[in-house]
Amino acid sequence: MPEKVGVVGLGLMGSVLASKLIAAGYEVHGYDIDEARVAALKAGGGIPVGNPSEAAKDASFVVLSLLNSDIVKEVCFGQGGIVQSAREGLVVIDTTTARPEDSIETAEKLRELGFSFLDTSLSGSRNDIVALAGGDEGDLKKARPIIDTFARSCHYMGPNGAGARTKLIVNLISGLNRLVMAEGLVFGMKAGMEMESLLEVLLDTSAYSKALASRGKRMIEADYENPSSRIRQHHKDVRLILEQGQRLNAPMLLSNVHKQVLQAAELGGLEDADNAAAIEVFRRMAGIPSFD
Repeated sequence: MPEKVGVVGLGLMGSVLASKLIAAGYEVHGYDIDEARVAALKAGGGIPVGNPSEAAKDASFVVLSLLNSDIVKEVCFGQGGIVQSAREGLVVIDTTTARPEDSIETAEKLRELGFSFLDTSLSGSRNDIVALAGGDEGDLKKARPIIDTFARSCHYMGPNGAGARTKLIVNLISGLNRLVMAEGLVFGMKAGMEMESLLEVLLDTSAYSKALASRGKRMIEADYENPSSRIRQHHKDVRLILEQGQRLNAPMLLSNVHKQVLQAAELGGLEDADNAAAIEVFRRMAGIPSFD
C-alpha cells in the first residue's frame, strides 16, 4: 500500500505540495478550512479529512502549509489537532513562513510528546521550489524523500528556527528586489520608453534577477491575477522581518519603506493580487494607474 502523508493547509502552496505528493505515489490525506480547496484535493486524487488529527492518524509525516505560526500551534495542539492522533515518531514538516521563536517553541513541545518538527520554509514557485530546513539532521534525513517530491533542492540551515529565519532573509531580499523593479519600470514609463524593449534590455544586463524574469512582464502589463503569492501574504512577512530586525537590533531602513508600500497596496484594494502589484503604488504616485 502507498505510504500515507497528511497535508494541512491547501492554499496556493499547500495545494501544489499535495498534488506533487500524489503524483509521486503517496496517499495524501488533506485538510483545509476552505471546503472548495478540500474538494479540489479530492478531484486531484487526494483523500479529504475533517480535521488535522485525521490527517495525522497513521501517518509518518504531516506537511503544514499555513498562514502563520499561530495557526501552526493551533493545528498541532488545539482541538482536533495533530497530537491527538499522531503515532510516536511522527515528523511534522512545516513549510509555513513563521516566526523563528514560534518554530523553536513548537518543536520543543512536540519533542516532549515524542514527535519531531522541521521548520522547512519554501522559496520559489510551483516548479522551482527550494526548501530551507531547520531542525535535527536525522529527522531531515528521514523526511528527505517527502521534501524531494516538491523541492528541487533542500538546504540544511541548522537547529529549529534556522529554516524560518533563512526564509525571512530570502523574502526580505526578493521583496526589495521587486520594489526596485517597480520604481525603475515606472521611471521608464514616465520617460516614455517602449516597455517591452526596456524589459528585454534589463533582462540582458546587470539589472537581471530571477524576480525580474518572473515578475517584470507582469508588472509592465499590470497582470496581477492568478497570483503565485499575494500582497497581503508578503505584507505579513515584512511585518515579521521588521519584528526580527528590532529583536536583533539590525538596521531595517529599506524594509520600513517596503512595509509602507505594501500597506498602500492593501489599502488600495490589492491585498489578494500577485506581488507584482507592488508596482501599482508607484504607478498611482506617478499619475499612471493601470486601472481606477
